Amino acid sequence: MNRFLLNAGILNCMISVILGAFAAHSLQNLIDAKAISTFQIGVRYQFYHGLALLFCALYYKIETRRFIKTAGCLFLIGILLFSGSLYLLAFNRVANLPSGLIGPLTPIGGVLFIAGWLWLLINNLKNK
Repeated sequence: MNRFLLNAGILNCMISVILGAFAAHSLQNLIDAKAISTFQIGVRYQFYHGLALLFCALYYKIETRRFIKTAGCLFLIGILLFSGSLYLLAFNRVANLPSGLIGPLTPIGGVLFIAGWLWLLINNLKNK
C-alpha cells in the first residue's frame, strides 16, 4: 500500500467533511447563496477525489506500478487547483481576491481530474 496516497486520501476526505460542515453552518453569514454553492462544489469534488486517492492506495497494494502513483498525483494536484480555486472564488467578494488569476485554475484542476481517471483506465487496459 502506498502510504502517501493513503494519507493524502484520508486527509482530503477529512478536510472536505470539515469544510462541508463549515459551509452548512457558518457560511450563510459571510457569503451569498451563489458563493456557498460554488464552495460546496469544491467540497464535493475534494471528497470524491479524496476517495479516488484512497482507491489508488488500495490498488497499489494489489498491483505496484508507477502509473497508480501518477494518477494519484494528478488527483491531488487537481484537488488543489479545482477545489482550492473554488474556495477562493467563493470568498472573492469578501476578500477582494484577483479572480482573473484564480478562475483559470478551476478548469485546469478539472482537466487533471479527468487525466487521472484516464491514466488509470489506459494503464489498466494495457496491463492484463
